[in-house]
Amino acid sequence: MSAAETTGAQVKSAVRTVELLEYFAGRPGMHSLASVQEAVGYPKSSLYMLLRTLVDLGWVETDGTGTRYGIGVRALLVGTSYIDGDEVVAAARPSLDRLADDTAETIHLARLDGTNVVYLATRQSQHYLRPFTRIGRRLPAHSTSLGKALLATYTDEQIRALLPEKLDALTEHTITDREQLIEELHLVRELGYAVDREENTLGLRCFGVAVPYRTPARDAVSCSVPVARLTPGHEQLIKDALFDARDRLTLATRRL
Repeated sequence: MSAAETTGAQVKSAVRTVELLEYFAGRPGMHSLASVQEAVGYPKSSLYMLLRTLVDLGWVETDGTGTRYGIGVRALLVGTSYIDGDEVVAAARPSLDRLADDTAETIHLARLDGTNVVYLATRQSQHYLRPFTRIGRRLPAHSTSLGKALLATYTDEQIRALLPEKLDALTEHTITDREQLIEELHLVRELGYAVDREENTLGLRCFGVAVPYRTPARDAVSCSVPVARLTPGHEQLIKDALFDARDRLTLATRRL
């Protein structure tokens, strides 16, 4: 095999490895070889050898029968390392703590990754009934206040290049038309904050603001509150607290 062929084979193998890990990361639980092969489309023999290698290295785990596969513990170690080493997450901690205290609701810090937002930090609500979002979870940007706040920092042309015309519906309230979303983003730019009106989780309303330490913005912070507990006064308190947190976060991150 020539050097070029070897390099090409190594790149192809690396791409397949990453695609496999992303497949497992997006589908919790254990999966049969047949279901994985159907999803990724790799030759069965090549897929089996790659899975066995990843199992041996701890990136993929298998069940007692050795026939079902899922994400391994080493993936958790890498994800934790990313959070622990991120300067923005570290700088945001005091502001997130204060925002959680001011609102008594669930607070999130998330980052735009393609067409999704990835949750980097969470402060849980002081109330018993509270939404739960895992650090590292990915959600479609168009269905969250975090994502809409971040998308609003892009131009309409950039958004059209990024998102398909038809968007996935997570609930009956999700905006599924790209042009309708763009119209809402015009309002987000005007108001300075975005709202998720039960578009991601029924019974939950979220308010989000982008942190403009770079343009377009990469990170955003949000506050989630059950609709049943949301009053006009509490909504205004949340918005004011978010604007205050945005300003403090912007100042903190510009020092990095």
